[in-house]
Order: sequence, then structure tokens, then C-alpha cells
Amino acid sequence: MIPRILYVLAGLLLVRSANGHQTHFNSGDEDWNTKYGPQIDLPFSGPLSFSHLPQTRCLENSSTPFDIGILGMPFDTTTSYRPGARFGPFAIRSGSRRQRPARGYTMAWGTNPYLGGQEILDCGDVPVNPYDNAMSIDQMEVAYSTLISRPLATEGKNPHLATLAKDGKEHPRLITLGGDHTIVLPILRALNKVYGAVSVIHYDAHLDTWSGAAASTPQSQINHGSFFWVANNEGLLTNTSVHAGIRCPMIGVADLEHDASVGFKLISTADIDEIGTEGIIRSIRERVGDGPVYLSLDIDVIDPGLAPATGTPEAGGWTTREVKRTLRGLAGLNIVGADIVEVAPAYDHAEVTGIAAADIVHDFLSLMTLTDTTEAPKLKAKT
Repeated sequence: MIPRILYVLAGLLLVRSANGHQTHFNSGDEDWNTKYGPQIDLPFSGPLSFSHLPQTRCLENSSTPFDIGILGMPFDTTTSYRPGARFGPFAIRSGSRRQRPARGYTMAWGTNPYLGGQEILDCGDVPVNPYDNAMSIDQMEVAYSTLISRPLATEGKNPHLATLAKDGKEHPRLITLGGDHTIVLPILRALNKVYGAVSVIHYDAHLDTWSGAAASTPQSQINHGSFFWVANNEGLLTNTSVHAGIRCPMIGVADLEHDASVGFKLISTADIDEIGTEGIIRSIRERVGDGPVYLSLDIDVIDPGLAPATGTPEAGGWTTREVKRTLRGLAGLNIVGADIVEVAPAYDHAEVTGIAAADIVHDFLSLMTLTDTTEAPKLKAKT
């Protein structure tokens, strides 16, 4: 038990000002707003939204337009090893509590994404059915389609994206918080209605292109290791997609041959030792080109020593710093959406994974809010 004298000393310290004189706070009948001003959320207080952004239930509230939405998909019932990524959106938002729009400038990007003139909103979570995967996948597709079909809050910020859309219009973009990696299948289905087939930049320890053809039922063919195979079969992918950070165990060369047939170029974790981050960036940019690009990042691309809270950890991954540096090198690409998945906070320690994931979401926002006419070339020169 703490001695009573310590409480007394602590109280005395709290009522002394910097010059050593006692300070008396007489509350009386004073009004809070008169004495202290606005009720400002602290980093560790207030409603939980990403980076203390305004939050609304975008699916049911169409009256608040946005340019970039943060959307949670708490789905994890197609995992093959450790479950728990349904709590990923909560963990990532929690990891973002020290972030806020007023302090969004970073030296690495040289910009504050919240001050780029685009309206950024936390759209809450898709209420997925945890008992029926077929329904959940449909719910996620309908939710995504609904939101990217909304009018923009700010027209004219990304006219180059309008040229890539089937209807010639600009569409809102979403950063999705997973959830296990299967959420990308309904996302690609929704994006296909607007942009057609897209190239995917896929950060992951695993290929996720394995065939589900041997599964016992049609629904069991769809899981977090087969969704890209399904997407390719449905014509949702170009043949210019790329993996980054692969290091998983495989059956053999047959897995690599099958992966190439799905349309992916493979950059392994070890490649960074040979060509460095600059070589990784160059390989990705040359592969995806100028078409519409979707960016999907599995947190297990990072070494589990730095991001342990994930469903299928593999030793020997990239550092958080290396991943973030390669993301900066993607400035100027036509990013139509992004996600971060497989954060399973039950396996975390001191929120290290949630904090890393939240910081990567900040990179996504910086990437999306930069134009390809001014700031982006400077960033490309840095890499």
C-alpha cells in the first residue's frame, strides 16, 4: 500500500506554480467555457475515430460528403491460422490516438494530408454478418460500392482519376481497415464497376493467389489465401500486379508458376538486400504503370518482432521504416483505394502493431492527397 504521505506530497505539488508560490484554484460558480475554453479531446480521450477525425455512419448518412473515407471492415472468418482481425479496425483507430489533423505534418512527406484541401472522414465500420461469409462478402461489396458512388466533397482535386473511371467522373476514395485479407475481394468487385480491372500493389509475406479449386464447397474456395485467384478468375485484375515482401513457405516452384499465371510479379523480402528500397520502388512503379492502382498492405509484411499482432506471422520481414520508405516512393501513382489488413490485437504487446498500422494509414493519406504535378516529383526524387 502506498504511504499516505506520498498522496499528501503529490497534492502539494499540484497546487504549486513554477515560482514556488501556492496557487489557489477557486472553482466557485464559474462556467467551464468562460474559464478554460473549448472541450478539446486529449490524445487519450474522446470518442474513438481515426486520428480524432469527424466520424459519421456514412452508409446511412449521405448528407456528409467526403473525398477520402476511413472505413472499417471487421471481418475475420476466412482465416487459416490465428483469428482476431475483426478487432483490427478498433486497434488501428486506437493506435492513431496521438495523431490529429492539427499535427499531421511529417518531415518524411513534407506535408500535412489533412490540410491538402480534401475532406477526410471516418465512416465507421461495415456491420458484417459474423455467421455467414457469403452474406458478409456481399455486405462489404455493397458498402464499398455505395460509398465510392457518392458525390465528392471537393471536385477537381484528382482530374487524372476521372479519366480512368468508366463514367469519366471523380469518385471518393476509401482507406479500409481490416479485417482479414479476404476483404479485398469485395473491394475489387466494387472498384471494377467504376474503373474496370485494376493493378494491385500487394505488400504481404504471403502470395494469396493459391487456388481454391480443391475446396469442398464454392464458398470455402474464398479465403485469405485464395482471394486474388478468385479475383483474377472474375477479371478484376490486370496482368501488371506486383507482390512486395514475400517470404512464406511454399509447396515448391509450382506455387510460383501459378502465382505468375494470376498476373503478379514477385518481389521477395530478401530482394531488399540486393536492390535496396530504391530498387523496390523502381520495380513496383515500372510494373503497375499509369493505370488505376489499388494498394493492399498486410501488416505481416513487417517482421513480427516489430508487428507481432497478426494471424499468420513469418520471421524475417521488412522493418516498419523500410515499408514506409517504399510507400513514399509511390507518390504520383493513380491510387484509387488502399487497405491495411490482418491486424489482430489479441497478439499485440503495448499496441506496437496498432500504432505501426495507424502510422501506415497516415502514409496512405499523404500518398492520396499529394498531387502528381507539384509535391509528388519531389518525393520521387528523394527515393
